[in-house]
Order: sequence, then structure tokens, then C-alpha cells
Amino acid sequence: MAPILDIKGLYKSYGSTEILKDINVAIDPGDFLVLVGPSGCGKSTLLNCIAGLEPISGGTLSIDGQDMTHVSPKDRDIAMVFQSYALYPTMTVAKNITFGMKVRGVDPKTQAAKLKKVAEQLQIEQLLNRRPGQLSGGQRQRVAMGRALVRDPKLFLFDEPLSNLDAKLRVEMRTEIKALHQNLGATMVYVTHDQIEAMTLATKIVVMKGGVIQQIGSPSEIYDRPANMFVADFMGSPAMNLIPARAMKNGSGTHIEIANSTGGSIVLKDTNGHDLPTDVILGVRPEDIAEPGTRQDGVHQDAECLVDIVEPAGADTYVVTQLGGKQVTARLHAKTNAQAGKSQTLSFDLSKVSYFEPGTGRRLN
Repeated sequence: MAPILDIKGLYKSYGSTEILKDINVAIDPGDFLVLVGPSGCGKSTLLNCIAGLEPISGGTLSIDGQDMTHVSPKDRDIAMVFQSYALYPTMTVAKNITFGMKVRGVDPKTQAAKLKKVAEQLQIEQLLNRRPGQLSGGQRQRVAMGRALVRDPKLFLFDEPLSNLDAKLRVEMRTEIKALHQNLGATMVYVTHDQIEAMTLATKIVVMKGGVIQQIGSPSEIYDRPANMFVADFMGSPAMNLIPARAMKNGSGTHIEIANSTGGSIVLKDTNGHDLPTDVILGVRPEDIAEPGTRQDGVHQDAECLVDIVEPAGADTYVVTQLGGKQVTARLHAKTNAQAGKSQTLSFDLSKVSYFEPGTGRRLN
């Protein structure tokens, strides 16, 4: 299967300032690609390059096998949904949705059929005669999506479409976009700084920092095997614990020694045969630190830790301890007996841990 979007060696500069550096991404028809990263990482610039709104400074960009590097936006067969919705305030919802088709000379019968279908998909039939000023943020978002859907393009591009909505509505709209993707089988490229949005929506994630791709992979690959400490820290809520430690070869395995808050240390035994430097950063997700006996799978090792803070959070309780001079969060079950100021046995799943090089931050295992 040929990729629907194929970006090779793309660079983007403003004068002498490089914004995007050697971007290489390819996605198949039906993929949901999410570009994620902190503000200023270049993700919206990359989306604008795909749309043709920004000229690229180097490399190539193809859509459905056609070189689009120098093709204008209107000829790229894409539809874009902006953060600001960009609706015409004087037009009704129906006219906002059909306006693009009218401009392209689509016959009125086809316009009406497409409008009806999209209005049903997005459940906005009752809004068609209203104007944007009479709609809530979520309703405007649906209209903006409707206007993109009637185009039936090769690529849908979304630029932080949910960032203007309140938390509850964001979750609802996220579910709706996911359902739309599944029902349409459409190819989508979506920009967000929200890693939860990225994890829930994507079939493929591109994590960016400073105009450079840090990692490309499925949500589970990015979460379970982050390529470096930046990705480990950025993806996941709460973030992965990154704990300075010392690795020492010992017979059949390697001992991982971590300083604790009482002036002593805990020792975990890595039996996976990893070849590790003496100084290492141990990465462990909060859910991979449990109470002994509560998890059946994995390779668990127990250690006594002094509890600093206990944070009940409904179905889970987060327990914070100090290891390696860092605050370390464990995700325990709601009924835990852990108490602040007291010692607690915690069980570390050594089959799930990541090891990173302290200087470069790159993954070692």
C-alpha cells in the first residue's frame, strides 16, 4: 500500500532560523496521525506545510503519490479544521457548510444530499438555520468539522481543534472525532499539545521538540518504550518516574542501587541482562509501582520506601516517595493503607522499566 502522505527530508526556515529539521513521516490511508509536543516545537508549522499554507525550505511532500511541494492549498485535496473554527458569522450553519461546494460549482442537489448526511453524522440537523453567534463552542466545532467533511478530501487536517473548549466538552468531542474516524475510515492529521488527546485518538504519534522528531510510533510503543527521557516525561499522566541510579554487575544480573530519603538505599535486581553504564536513569511508570501481591503479571521486586504524600484520586490513590533525590509517584489501589510519614512496601515491575543515559537522555534498553 502506497502512503497517502509521504514527507521526506523536510526543512522549514524563517531567514536563518530553522523551525523544522529533517522531518520524515509517512502514513497509510485511514491512519490517524497526531503531531504532539510542547508549544513552539513546530507541530503547527508542519501542519501548515502539509496544507500548503507555508512553503517548505527543503525536502519533498507527496499526497497520494503526487508531489505537492509547490502545489497551492486549494489543489491539494485537503480539508482543514482550525482552532478558531473560522466560520462566516453572517451565514447560517447550512450555508457555512455548503459554501465551499457552492464556490466549486457543485450542483445544488449534491450539496443538499451531502449537507443532510453530514448534519446527521454530527447531530446538528436542528442547528442548520442558526448563525454561528447563536451556537456554543462545541456546536461551532461540529459545524467546522461538517464543513470539512462535505469536501470528502484525501486528508483531514486538524489544528488544536479542541483547545477552546472546557474540559468536559473536550472529552465528548474527542470521543466524537474518534468515532468519526472509525466510521469514515478517513485519513487524519491532528495537532495537539495534549498528550492524553494524542494517546486516545492516534493510530500513529509523532512526538516533536525544537523542530526535531523525537519518536514516531503507535500510542503503546510511545508509552511503553519511549525513545528518550523527553518522550518518557512528556507522554503519560502522571509522567514516568525518572530516577537517578547506579548499576552494578553482580553474577547473573545487574543490581540497580537507588538512594532513598532516609540516607540509605534500595536495591533492585535486573535479570534481563541489560548492559548498563554505572550511572543510569531508571524510568518506571506510576502504575508499575504497586503494593505486593496486587499485580499478577510482570517481574516484581519489593522495596521499603518512606511515604511523603498520599493523594486519593477516586479509583486510584497516588503515593509519593523520595528516591534518587526525586519525587517518585506510585499508583496504588483506592483502598491502600499507605500513610504519610510511614514506611510502605512497594513492588516494582522490572519487566516494564526503561533505562536512559543521564547525559544524552537516550534509551538504553
